Amino acid sequence: MMLRAKVLPFLFCLVVVAFGTKESDLKQCKRQCKVLQHIEEYQREKCYERCEKLYHGEKQENEEEINSYEGIEDGKNNPYVFNEEHFIRGIETEQGRIRVLLKFSERSKLLKGIENYRFAILEANPKTFVVPNHWDADAVLFVAQGRGTLSLVRKGKRNSFNIGRGDVIKVCAGTTAYLINRDDNEKLVIAKLLRPVSTPGQFEHFFGPGGRENPESFYSAFSSEILEAALNTRKDRLQRLFGQPREGLIIRASEEQIRVMSQHEEGGIWPFGGESKGSVNIYKQRPLQSNQYGQFYQVDDSNYKQLEDLDISLNFANITEGGMLGPIYSSRATKIAVVVQGEGYFEMACPHLASESGRRQGSKERETRIGSSYQKVRSKLKRGMVLVIPAGHPFVAVASTNQNLQIVGFNVNARNNEIVPLAGRNNVMSQLEREALELGFGLPAREVEQIFQSQPEEFFFQGPGGRQSGRAAA
Repeated sequence: MMLRAKVLPFLFCLVVVAFGTKESDLKQCKRQCKVLQHIEEYQREKCYERCEKLYHGEKQENEEEINSYEGIEDGKNNPYVFNEEHFIRGIETEQGRIRVLLKFSERSKLLKGIENYRFAILEANPKTFVVPNHWDADAVLFVAQGRGTLSLVRKGKRNSFNIGRGDVIKVCAGTTAYLINRDDNEKLVIAKLLRPVSTPGQFEHFFGPGGRENPESFYSAFSSEILEAALNTRKDRLQRLFGQPREGLIIRASEEQIRVMSQHEEGGIWPFGGESKGSVNIYKQRPLQSNQYGQFYQVDDSNYKQLEDLDISLNFANITEGGMLGPIYSSRATKIAVVVQGEGYFEMACPHLASESGRRQGSKERETRIGSSYQKVRSKLKRGMVLVIPAGHPFVAVASTNQNLQIVGFNVNARNNEIVPLAGRNNVMSQLEREALELGFGLPAREVEQIFQSQPEEFFFQGPGGRQSGRAAA
């Protein structure tokens, strides 16, 4: 079980007094709180409060709380979880920002299989304009919040269409793109998965419109005689065009400018070949799985042809309060997921961390044992966190008991991928012959079948401590 070193004394303090309420235990608990390092003052106060609760007889409630926190990390030492601090670079103005996650392989060599993919999040304030630019990367966009208008220029044509929450859009490398946030109050938030086409694992924004800085126009890199000849324009006029200071990549737009650029159809028509729409809304698809504990939607090349050449699909899971998704695993796809709403936690079985732990301990037994050992990877989840679920790794996501947990997943190597359920109706174990169950588990087949056939639900279930019914999809 993975625990940060600085959390251990805190949990130890709670466990010490959990099975005794003598005054000496209370004093010992508070002493432990006082000497803890690397925690905020409010955390120390909570530590004191828990000591008091335990001393005054509220043991059961706190024991449950201890269990709920045991092993849950904030992602700092978890190679599969990314927090705010792992967004290492970006562009920021008064009107918004673009944050780029560090390379996956820099976080851990275990993520080398997706090192050529990058993840970014754009946030634009209401009534703002994102300056036209292009990237040396193919990109798939997901609108996590808000509504806007996206314009794409490619093959001599411009396509503009209105976008909103749940829309999925592909943007080919080299396409000039710009957008507006057309809402009066709500931020526009877009998650982007990028696949660089020039330098593996690296991509850049290239700005045509701009000045001498913030952003700098790529035109300004050329000599004046080249620009004079290419644009057939005098040098003084070029200096005026490209020499102006700018306000940044994301700038405020007037009401009239927003109104004019917002007059487009929802979704638009893809003008670069074929009759597909420029975007597709994942919430408007028929759910692949749905019950009172959650809904699961998918967009792939069957309902959005633009994804055909990228081998990428997207999933959206809405886990109702107190519910859980899984355990499941993906046969081929590695999932790069971001929490778009709510809180909860996830668990995953990982053989790689277990083998690394064995090597660090110099375990010869681990090297010679037949079959795998598994490390439980467990982390809290909250809005904005990114997690990676490698192919074949069984995992579970659990929503908190007071709000839905919503996760969008970008699936790499999605073609011919299968989502394999490990519990509930139609789980993979229920498909095995009775003899296989008996030989595999070493118990009578009837007993094994009773266990794997006792859950009547499918895919989504009531979670640990969850309520009997959940809230409908947002």
